[in-house]
Amino acid sequence: MEIRFVEPVPQSEGMYYATNNPYQVNGPKGFTEFKVLDGTAKLFVRIDFPGVSNDSVKILLDPSQKAVFVSGEAPQEMVYDASLREFGTATGLLCDCCRITDVESVLGDGVLRLILSKETIDFRVGSSCSARAYTSVRASSSLSRLIRGYDPEDPAFTGPDIVPNPLVQTGSTSAYESKQLSDGGIFLRIDMPGVPNDKFAVTVENGCVTVTGRAPAAMDDSSGREYRGNVAVVPRDYDSRRIEAFANEGVIRLIIHSI
Repeated sequence: MEIRFVEPVPQSEGMYYATNNPYQVNGPKGFTEFKVLDGTAKLFVRIDFPGVSNDSVKILLDPSQKAVFVSGEAPQEMVYDASLREFGTATGLLCDCCRITDVESVLGDGVLRLILSKETIDFRVGSSCSARAYTSVRASSSLSRLIRGYDPEDPAFTGPDIVPNPLVQTGSTSAYESKQLSDGGIFLRIDMPGVPNDKFAVTVENGCVTVTGRAPAAMDDSSGREYRGNVAVVPRDYDSRRIEAFANEGVIRLIIHSI
């Protein structure tokens, strides 16, 4: 019997909880998150880079000290992957009175987290400065509206359609991909950024394969995130041991073999 992929469906009333990922069911939404750290002159930035490892990340502070450029490569880990993916964006200050003095970075489980330290260079603004971070997307992209979402609970991130990832510069911009295999099985790649390798789970019940993932809060995340979705239809007596699962850097790949 040929295994059939199940396309993701909205969680409720035709709406996806998070338009950045059809499998996310709770937690902060959006490809990025920003926060001014209380009592400090620092900004926290979370950027989802699923599949990207530490050794490929590049971080560059612009000479203006207003922007930080970040990029990374998610390799083609399996022969079934459509291609490698290259991620890239810029983040920085919206105010004119400050500059970035230091950048701390931590990458883990497909999420890049930055702490931007800043100092005041124009004291005429005084206490009215409202320095915030931003991330850039391609200027021609209609997705530029997504940078409005400083609040990860912004309703702009809930809707009927999943948006392509504007941080992907090369390769698939989708949070998932599937490929039918010659033996009747299927290959799946599903992005669940923030989920450690040991927090993925694959279950089979009543002929349905379900994938779940729990991404705990790290550093200054507003909270953790959870992912869940039915991904394939199999025979009711299907042996779950026929499923091969490979988790790495916030991405889970499945090979669901045919009987």
